[in-house]
Amino acid sequence: MTGLDRRPAAATDATLPRGPLAGFAAGSLGMGVWVTVPGLLLLYFLTDVLAVGPWLAGLTLLLPKIADVLLHPWVGHRADVEQTRRGDRRRLLLLGCALPIAFAALFAVPGGLTGAPAAAWVAVFFIAGNLLFAAYQVPYLATPADLRIGYHERTRLMAFRMVVLTLGILVSGLLAPLLTGGDAATRGGYQRMGVILAVGMLVAMLVGVAGIARLRGSAADRTPAGHGGWRALRVALRDAQFRWLVAAYLAMSTTTHLVLAGVPYYAEYELRAPGLTTVLVAAFVAPALLVTPLWLVVARRVGKQRALLGAQGAFAVGSLVLAVGRPAGLPVLIAAVAVLGVAFAGMQLLPFSMLPDVIRAASSDTGGTGAGTYTGVWTATEATGAALGPYAYALCLAVGGFVASTAGESPVQPDAALAAVRYGFGLLPAVAMLAALLLQRRYTLDATARTTT
Repeated sequence: MTGLDRRPAAATDATLPRGPLAGFAAGSLGMGVWVTVPGLLLLYFLTDVLAVGPWLAGLTLLLPKIADVLLHPWVGHRADVEQTRRGDRRRLLLLGCALPIAFAALFAVPGGLTGAPAAAWVAVFFIAGNLLFAAYQVPYLATPADLRIGYHERTRLMAFRMVVLTLGILVSGLLAPLLTGGDAATRGGYQRMGVILAVGMLVAMLVGVAGIARLRGSAADRTPAGHGGWRALRVALRDAQFRWLVAAYLAMSTTTHLVLAGVPYYAEYELRAPGLTTVLVAAFVAPALLVTPLWLVVARRVGKQRALLGAQGAFAVGSLVLAVGRPAGLPVLIAAVAVLGVAFAGMQLLPFSMLPDVIRAASSDTGGTGAGTYTGVWTATEATGAALGPYAYALCLAVGGFVASTAGESPVQPDAALAAVRYGFGLLPAVAMLAALLLQRRYTLDATARTTT
């Protein structure tokens, strides 16, 4: 095979059929549960149910993610090898379908464990879940770059995914607190929640595997494998466009996961109504069901880059309103969370549709950069942000002197801890998102991608 033969086939203006698109998107329903529920409840579960101190709880969520930085690029390399040898990435996807088992075990902490032993249990199954999630997520997100489709069709494909992912985030984000017992959450409630949602995850992820197979059957390239491990990281980070996109997305991922982790604390300690957790989650997630098609239209008219900068700016403004707290009034605060939700929809759709643009551009230059390799580095970045966000919020709580407790206890929190709850949920996200915006401005591929890929 010559170097020219190894180049990916040129992208086309073909329109993907809705059936396979919906099947592909269904995989995000299960992934949405893993992305949402641990981010929403795990820190709170540790500090307010298992009596784990906030500093240790933060480390429990952060340290397991360190392995992801090494693992995801390697998984991406293996995904490229699988595609080269077998013509698909199916085996890794099926391995990842064991994720629901780890999810259920994550919240099934034995009754006698509290404090550090309980944190160790959570950490072990969090690591296992992250490994299985990588096995599914990396080949899943490599799919758009594998297909012979153009700039706008990639955005359409990811818009389908975003709508279904939003459903997964919304349904799991609303159901999970209710299944745990709401204001009277118990260990048994968390166990029940884990099992019920795990069943739904498994079904959705298997449907996603079938949907990917249908898409690839009609429009897939056969790309050669790239490099693995640290070499893959070096190759990807030499790509200036990828580097700036990844840096911006790290800041975005960190910020959104910080907000998600802070929701139950903000509802209970700032708004003094734990039941508002579900309302805030709905206000944050539900707008995406309505505005994702609008972000698709905006991206077609002004380009993905400009649309994403607008989303980042809106998120920063909404976060500053939340830093005001109760004096702003509950309707204003819920509206601010909804603004964050509108921006969040754009920040989920646009970067993920820009990633295959970068991969296509890199493949055109080198003739052989695998989509899985780039995607592995990307998902490692996403996983890092998912860990840094809750950890940053946990540090805010620790600095404020937040008092951990077990289920049923209601310790009096010092004023500094209450301030940490509010500013960690509002001011810190605003600063982090402004950093994301400044990083994103360095990305310059979009204009070229619109005309050549």
